[in-house]
Amino acid sequence: MKPPIGSYVVDTCNGRMGIVMGHEGPYVQLRPYGGGKEWDAEPGAVRRATQTERLSAATAYANARSRGEVP
Repeated sequence: MKPPIGSYVVDTCNGRMGIVMGHEGPYVQLRPYGGGKEWDAEPGAVRRATQTERLSAATAYANARSRGEVP
């Protein structure tokens, strides 16, 4: 089953968390939290992100912004 667009998932192949941006062919298109380059993941290799993982990503992004590392 393909996760819905806008949901937060973890790509178990590389451990990265992303937001589902779309579905292209057999793949799920993911974008990193806070933006960045999309990547394709196999639908069977993604799982829903936990609340803890989502909070951790949001905190990391906020810290990077405060350091001026992201626009």
